[in-house]
Amino acid sequence: MAKMMGPRFKQSRRLGLNVCGHPKAMNRAGRGTARSDKKLTEYGKQLLEKQRLRAYYGVMEKQFFRYVTEAQKAEEETGPALVKRLEVRLDNLTYRMGFASSIRQARQMVTHGHIHVNGKKINIPSYRVEVGDVISLSERGRKVDMFKENFENNFVNSYPYITKEKNNKATLSSEPAREDIPVEIEDQLIVEFYSGK
Repeated sequence: MAKMMGPRFKQSRRLGLNVCGHPKAMNRAGRGTARSDKKLTEYGKQLLEKQRLRAYYGVMEKQFFRYVTEAQKAEEETGPALVKRLEVRLDNLTYRMGFASSIRQARQMVTHGHIHVNGKKINIPSYRVEVGDVISLSERGRKVDMFKENFENNFVNSYPYITKEKNNKATLSSEPAREDIPVEIEDQLIVEFYSGK
């Protein structure tokens, strides 16, 4: 399974945006470290936004293109439809619900079988979670103190589309609205990038 590796903080500084979610990621960012500090062409701006969104969710180019194609066929606008599809990936929701402290940790938890959806083990990070699905820690996962602490420490941090319960469970209670998804991206530039191809 291909995945985005490499230094996370360096990637965040280059993209000019904290894409890994770590509080110290942008500490060493200064003038001239980000691509956006330089004068960019229209194509350059579109490419930068695409790279930022890919980095947010840790998705490779081939898979990202599939998400774009699906979003283009959706009834709503392509930009919000794309972000919503990425948001309901199992690895991302594992992170948003507070089971993991980063998207990389969430992906590892899923692939190692620590996450259950509606009581069944799912080890595919890109699995699309449906509204009403309950995500929980496996029996083995509940024995790992770090996972339980992550969930308890992040219990207050919630999103309108996620309902958290005390017993290491959380539910995707509604479809995420674009304005509720904490991703600072200009969706339209990504749509323009792919429509020009």
